[in-house]
Amino acid sequence: MRGLLLTSYVAILVASILQCAVSHGVQPLSKIAIHKAEVALHDKSFVQVSPSLLGLGGTNREWVTVEFSYPNPTVDDWIGVFSPADFSSSTCLADNPRVYPPLLCTAPIKYQFANFSNPKYVQTGRGSLKLHLINQRADFSFALFTGGLLSPKLVAVSNVVAFANPKAPVYPRLAQGKSWDEMTVTWTSGYGIDEAIPVVEWGLQGEKKTISPAGTLTFDRRSMCGAPASTVGWRDPGYIHTGFMKELWPNLVYTYRVGHRLHDGTYVWNVRYHFRASPYPGQDSVQKVVIFGDMGKDELDASNEYNNYQRGSLNTTAQLISDLKNIDIVFHIGDICYANGYLSQWDQFTAQVEPIASAVPYMIASGNHERDWPGTGSFYQNTDSGGECGVLAQNMFYTPAENREKFWYSTDYGMFRFCIADTEHDWREGTEQYKFIEHCLASADRQKQPWLIFLAHRVLGYSSGDFYAEEGSFEEPMGRESLQKLWQKYKVDIAVYGHVHNYERTCPIYQNTCTNQEKNDYKGTLGGTIHVVAGGGGASLAEFSTLKPNWSIFRDEDYGFVKMMAFNHSSLLFEYKRSSDGKVYDSFTISRDYRDILACSVDSCPATTMAS
Repeated sequence: MRGLLLTSYVAILVASILQCAVSHGVQPLSKIAIHKAEVALHDKSFVQVSPSLLGLGGTNREWVTVEFSYPNPTVDDWIGVFSPADFSSSTCLADNPRVYPPLLCTAPIKYQFANFSNPKYVQTGRGSLKLHLINQRADFSFALFTGGLLSPKLVAVSNVVAFANPKAPVYPRLAQGKSWDEMTVTWTSGYGIDEAIPVVEWGLQGEKKTISPAGTLTFDRRSMCGAPASTVGWRDPGYIHTGFMKELWPNLVYTYRVGHRLHDGTYVWNVRYHFRASPYPGQDSVQKVVIFGDMGKDELDASNEYNNYQRGSLNTTAQLISDLKNIDIVFHIGDICYANGYLSQWDQFTAQVEPIASAVPYMIASGNHERDWPGTGSFYQNTDSGGECGVLAQNMFYTPAENREKFWYSTDYGMFRFCIADTEHDWREGTEQYKFIEHCLASADRQKQPWLIFLAHRVLGYSSGDFYAEEGSFEEPMGRESLQKLWQKYKVDIAVYGHVHNYERTCPIYQNTCTNQEKNDYKGTLGGTIHVVAGGGGASLAEFSTLKPNWSIFRDEDYGFVKMMAFNHSSLLFEYKRSSDGKVYDSFTISRDYRDILACSVDSCPATTMAS
């Protein structure tokens, strides 16, 4: 059954052919002035949704048909999907400063224009839409508005639609634990600890299973740092559970399922999944890693304004699902779902990546759209997180960080050592994070883990994206000034970034100078670090500067992701694939021996004298 559902999901994704974007978008839900909405219910208008009861077959995603009519139609009429179904003034905060009743204080979780698939709507006043719903712990209602997005008037509300078990455990996402032989699984449900115990049932495929308890976290509106997250974008996050599967045997296949033990002793389970345990650090075997940033989410039903936001996201997701048997671990390096303070979007993102994140570790990094908010300790005092100030990212996904607020961590996968930085906190010399980065790089055993990879959201290395070029730095300001000596000293092979929504690869470089003139087939000592921008995961694309620096080997203004394959301790293949077709558009290889890593290059070994 799960295989059939997965096949159908992939088919829908692949069928969603998305066009290239040319500019950065805005969160579609932010375009709705819901606080200005007026109630103007019309007795000859209606909205009817079917089916009204979803998930009877145990599924947590389903299509519904929305039929509607309004006698005074306009081209700006739209259907909003609200959850919970009661979105009236009764849900407003007591201290809400708006004083003009009636009040609507909740943004919809998605919307679509009434004439989207109804070209004669303006003439007939009747139409229908096919919309896709996921289980989000509450019921739904569908509302017809006239007056456009800026002056909405509510003219009709539908019947209530709900999943059979809205509290069900949903959308598991795996992540590496704090040791190489530990896998974590995080999921979301409507069960609080006072009504059920969260558990993970797991074990080797075909053998007896263990049931382990899981931890539970949640947060309330007071944890948000500002609007819209604390106002119209707020939605109860439910309960977020994390279970730990420990002392795993390397490379073996485990099955697991997440669920809850009710007070009467019965269990509520999700479906059964499987994963392959991580290899022992230094193990000589083929290991495959995928990295990208800035993917965001998109809607299978083309809602939220005609797919005009993050339109490459579904293509990237579909490519990863279709090639999942050839992927061991995924790194999504910041700007995760672009909820920007509209919390419902996190559920929709976890549902979108569930086929990936339930099968392989899905590791994330913090980006500006997760963390930044004035006066909250972020390095940048902007409002990019929409008031989330890191809370959603820190809770919805597990990372093996010592402190979730300080989103930097290291993780090992076989022959790889990954050092993940948090660019939304200060990384410069003398800071706590700088000390972490140096320790992470310095502690890598290069004889066992020859492939040393640095990951971060903002471009701390090199990019010829137009806005970096305009600043004249070709980097995040102050980005590499402190770190490049660490990359060079500890011989970092590859650094990968997001933030700039395109793909670019540099030569091996140190202090703006290429240290190796080869472009595709590197042998022996690199002499510097290869810097890669892989920010084309799905958000609207960014342009390059008209000037192409001599260190820029390959540039592509398209959606895509990168894949690294370590064949052994001496051979690595790097590929850049476009999300539209999954084909390789750029690649290089590194071939070397351990002595090449030990060899000195500029500033990579301690200074010596004739006396020494």
